[in-house]
Amino acid sequence: MRTTVIELYKEGMKFSAGHFTIFSATDRENLHGHNFNVYVSITAEIIENGMCFDYGDYKKRINSLCKEWNEIFILPGKSKYLNITEDEKYIYAEFNHEKMIFLKRDALVLPIENATLEDFSSLILDKLIDNPEEIENFKIHAITVKVFSGAGQCASANWEHNK
Repeated sequence: MRTTVIELYKEGMKFSAGHFTIFSATDRENLHGHNFNVYVSITAEIIENGMCFDYGDYKKRINSLCKEWNEIFILPGKSKYLNITEDEKYIYAEFNHEKMIFLKRDALVLPIENATLEDFSSLILDKLIDNPEEIENFKIHAITVKVFSGAGQCASANWEHNK
């Protein structure tokens, strides 16, 4: 059995987003933003014709996520320190008795605990491994997702197939 590592780090695999990191029940960063870059490596078996599988679908899925997260303010929907409510037009985020108001078109609540590189990479990874049948069919052994907030600063999330 031969394996290979496909590394995806394309120009379109990036998003610009605002956020703040929550450190505790009373401490958080000020609102700010980054130009985030996404890198994905997939370890898979080479099965036929000198290739593993058509990984174009993975590029499309990553690009789609980046497009969804681009030019938006990201809020962590699972934070125990941030209370998020919404109405027809607005998303309200309350932290330590401070209320922030966002237009719905300008903010996105993600199913994460904190708006951090760690949680961004984990969420992207979860979306890439959500189809066990595909993982089996493509003979994927491992996937790593890295999200960069700038040169030299990233967090990664890893998954390995249980054999």
